[in-house]
Amino acid sequence: MSILRNTPTSPLPEFEYAIDVAVIGAGACGLTAALAARDAGADVLVFERDKRPWGSTSMSLGAVCGVGSKEQQRHGIDDSAAAFVADVMAKTEQRADVRLARLIGERSGGVLDWLNETHQVPLLLDAKWTGLGHSSRRLHIPPGRNGEELLALLLNACARAGAEVVTEATVTALYADEDNRVVGLRVERPGGVIENIGCGAVVLATCGFGGNESMIAEHIPEMRHARYFGHEGNRGDGILWGLALGAAAADMTAYQGLGTLADPQQIVVPHPLMIEGGFLVNIEGKRFTHELANISGMCVPVLKQPEGRAWVIFDEPRHRACLEHSVEQRQLAEVGAIKRAEDWATLEQLCGLPAGSLAAENAAIDSARAADREDHLGRSFKDLAPLKPPFCAVRVTGALFHTQGGLCINEQAQVVRADESPLPNLYAGGGAARSISGPAVTGYLPAVGLSMAITLGAIAGHSAAAHRISA
Repeated sequence: MSILRNTPTSPLPEFEYAIDVAVIGAGACGLTAALAARDAGADVLVFERDKRPWGSTSMSLGAVCGVGSKEQQRHGIDDSAAAFVADVMAKTEQRADVRLARLIGERSGGVLDWLNETHQVPLLLDAKWTGLGHSSRRLHIPPGRNGEELLALLLNACARAGAEVVTEATVTALYADEDNRVVGLRVERPGGVIENIGCGAVVLATCGFGGNESMIAEHIPEMRHARYFGHEGNRGDGILWGLALGAAAADMTAYQGLGTLADPQQIVVPHPLMIEGGFLVNIEGKRFTHELANISGMCVPVLKQPEGRAWVIFDEPRHRACLEHSVEQRQLAEVGAIKRAEDWATLEQLCGLPAGSLAAENAAIDSARAADREDHLGRSFKDLAPLKPPFCAVRVTGALFHTQGGLCINEQAQVVRADESPLPNLYAGGGAARSISGPAVTGYLPAVGLSMAITLGAIAGHSAAAHRISA
């Protein structure tokens, strides 16, 4: 990945054709940017390196947090940008970019309404993920409750809008002039075919750098040897291009982790199992953390346990309820990842846990619940029904899912330098841009990743359309 400039010995090539807006990456951010650019009257091409769009969007639960949406209003939820900003700043210990948090709070709900009403991308208010740092119900999810469906809805919307997605098209270089204005792209196609394409503006929607081992070692060394559960193509290309053009980056130490990745099946165990009363134990059969204190940061205490493994403990009623709304739960059942037993002693044997360990931990939870107090880890199980047989367990480990640091942007999603002056025609969103999780894993709020992708994608696409060369 490089920046190529016009020099006497290496002049810029003649471009085969030119487009108004070039979007690099066909995830939620890139596809939303393409829709916004088309709505603003620009011609747009989305360049995707894979044979079919996939990436972090498809690997996610498809949940997007949105503030002030018509879905919230329909359910009688009184939310506000100020409340969202307060939640973000509290979760990040006042270390997030407050201006960026305010931008997401002010624009996210309207973007979700626009996707639904203009482009038939429905995102419905979700009741399964509540709390966890959010003071209001603001998570929106597609009807099928998974990221693959969200990506399919966006792809179909792009097809209807005339925003073409070109697959197996790897952008290997950006062409820039002496003012760091991007004037074109070098695109490699199958068979070694190279295309040089001019452009009016570029939207970087290449996601983060979780698949780049050297960048992880540099910025997030504590996760250098952790399992990576993300798309291999997330190599930080957009961030590196921005830096090469003089952009600033921030919060590169931040990331979204997973503490409940089924081991060895590599399927995310749905967190509603624990929200609704399940718990975690290590391989010694002991609880070791408040399961709901930090969803993203759960990877840290899990990885610190013996062998870096733990067990999610729940029961058959919670399993059945989860099957109704979770693709992942159905997958866990299909591959035989769920162990079941009619009593604690048998489940302990099946999981290789010390005799009496699960029974003791469950009894301690029941005792705290009966006394209407928090348990020794600070968790309350009030109003949650006790577990009852058959009891269930899934073995899990911790993993890195998504990096949260990236290029600094302004309120137009335009990439900026350290002095906050903007680069001429470069925009970024999603994992290529700085998020609002602060500098650490503990600052991530559920569904913020896709909210950043979709909201900034919409802003970036609309802003980039102002540079259309056909105007």
